[in-house]
Parts: sequence; C-alpha cells; structure tokens
Amino acid sequence: MKKRLFLSATMLAVAALSSVSAIAQTNTFKIGLILPMTGQQATTGRQIEAAARLYMAQNGDNVAGKKIELIVKDDTSVPDVTRRLAQELIVNDKVNVLAGFGITPSAFATAPLATQSKTPMVVMAAATSSITQASPYIVRTSFTLAQAAVAMGDWAPKNGIKKVVTLVSDYGPGIDAEKYFKERLTFNGGQVAESLRVPLRNPDFAPFLQKVRDLKPDALFVFVPSGAGAAVMKQFLERGMDKAGIKLIGTGDVTDDDQLNDMGDGALGVVTSHHYSAAHPSALNKKFVEAFGKANKGLRPNFMAVGGYDGMRVIYEALKITKGKGGGEALLAAMKGQIFESPRGPMFIDAQTRDVVQNIYLRKVERKGGQLYNVEFDVIKDVKDPGKEK
Repeated sequence: MKKRLFLSATMLAVAALSSVSAIAQTNTFKIGLILPMTGQQATTGRQIEAAARLYMAQNGDNVAGKKIELIVKDDTSVPDVTRRLAQELIVNDKVNVLAGFGITPSAFATAPLATQSKTPMVVMAAATSSITQASPYIVRTSFTLAQAAVAMGDWAPKNGIKKVVTLVSDYGPGIDAEKYFKERLTFNGGQVAESLRVPLRNPDFAPFLQKVRDLKPDALFVFVPSGAGAAVMKQFLERGMDKAGIKLIGTGDVTDDDQLNDMGDGALGVVTSHHYSAAHPSALNKKFVEAFGKANKGLRPNFMAVGGYDGMRVIYEALKITKGKGGGEALLAAMKGQIFESPRGPMFIDAQTRDVVQNIYLRKVERKGGQLYNVEFDVIKDVKDPGKEK
C-alpha cells in the first residue's frame, strides 16, 4: 500500500513538473543562432553574436509575453555540422526560429530542415542570390553579392577602368560576384581579361596575384568572405601591384570595417560597393556604432553585424505582430514586407522573394579622425537582388 502511494505521489510530481515545463516552454521564445565562432570565418560569428546581444540589451528580452532565449552554436563553417546543430535545435531545443548562417553552404545544408519543420530561418550573413529559393521559410537580412557587384560593374568603366581581372573565392557568392560584375562591366563597354577563383578553404592568394600582375589590367576586382580581406590587401601591396598602376576594387568585404584599420595606408583610395559602412552618416548608425563599441571593448561593427542586428529586429517585430501566438507560418508571414530604417539606411524584406531590398553605396577608403573608414560618395537606392529580376 505504502509503495503504491509513493509511486502515485511520484507520478503526480512528474506530471506536475511536466506541466510546469510545458508552461515554461510556451512562455519562452527560442532563437537558435548558428554561427562560425571558431575557424576561418570566426570574425563573422563574433560580429553577428555581438550585434544580436546588443539588440536584446537595447530592446529587452520580453516580447509579446514571451521570454526571448538566444541559443548560440558554433558550426566552424562546416555545412554538415551546421545541419546537425540545426536538427538538434529543432528537435531537442524546440527553437521557434533558426538564424545566423555564416556561409552559403551552411545555409543550403539547413534549408530542407527549415522546410520540413516549418521553422523560419533568418539568414544574417550568407549572400548567394539563390539562398532564399532553397526554402520558402528563409528570410534574408544580409545582402546578396549580385547587389554589390552590379554597382561596381556600373561604376568602374565610367571611371577609366576598362580592362579588369576578377579574383573571387570559389563558392556560391564568389561565383555570383564574378558573374554579375562581368555581365555589367561588359554591358558598359569594359572587358574581363581573366576570371580567377581561389579555394575557399586555406586560400593562398600569392600565385593568383602574380598572374594578375603579369596580365597588367587597369584593376583587380575582388570578392573574398568576411575576414579574408586583410590577407588579400597585404599580398596585393607586398607584390607592389598598386605601384604597378593596378587599382584594387571590389565588394565591401575586401575593406571589411572589422579589419580596415589594420590594413594601413595601402588601403587608402580603394573603392568598393556595399550596403553598409561604419561611417554611414545617419544619426541611427552613429548611435549603433557607438553602442556596439561600448558593448564590445571598442570593436567596430561591420556588414555582418548589421545583418545580425536587423535580423533580430525582423524576429522581434514578427513576434509583436503575431502577439506571441502562432507557429512558423504566422511568424514567416509577419516577417515578409517589413519596412524600416536600419543603421545601413532604409531597407525592406520583399514579400515575394523574402530577400532584402536596400541601398548600395560606393565608398572610398579615407582617413578620418586618425582612423580608416569606407566613406560613401554615391548611392544606388532600393536595389533588389539582380539574380531574381530575370
């Protein structure tokens, strides 16, 4: 009898705990943030996590009656690891949203899981044009390489740059950058003398740069992932390519705000096209840069940080719109069509493509207040992803 009473009491206690756990679960909104925190793309992870935590610090961790929980996982930029972590976050942690994704292969590896589980997936970094087509649950708050490359393909031939060699990392975004830059440059009367592709893993730029020097183009157009720009700049200068009259142009990753001050005076005058600069002159951006630096021992935010910051904004606003109710479908619907002022400038999430529409700026590296910055001198407004216009 005593044994039966003990077992009954135990079962009641377990049931009560399960009930409390279920209530706690419903009152918690979990964001699974998968990022490269170590390895080659570690700066991407560091910037996005810092921006996400800043957004939470500024906007609170309670939204529409839900306690926001950020679960950060390090995928080391290995797609198989990304997929495994995403599966664990969906099945074990029961996350409401997946976010982050430092490189394109990681986003593609996760897309089927987002579709199967109907979990919104906010891409804060990866920039290949076709990513949003890999799952109807993907929303992007970063950028596409096609957006930036087309702007440079327009600017270069109008500014005396006719013969160009392209040098890109050999994976999705690099191939996009090469393709859309070449198409637009050729359309504008320019010529791509040669297209060079560098392995994504353990890249050695030296032999490629030597080949560029021998070809003697007007300019070298470069795309490399966030974190690799300093290595390209260093080797470009070591080979005296600037002194040989070869200009360095590219998308904004090459003069990454996170690394720019370490590049030295050799970076002065380099022109790039991108959606964000820490020197963007809006009042909102000045506040963002100051707050980010204060929260992160003086670290300057880069284009990855703004993708993470705006990604959190899109998630928070979707939760407010749905009043904390509804699953992935409702959240996804609330993410589509959001229009807002970002530290980068005005942007919105295209309701049809679920991709970011934003200004693309032409910038030149200049010294301001003793530091190097990408200073904007022209803007192309409301740029959609060219990869989805065809």
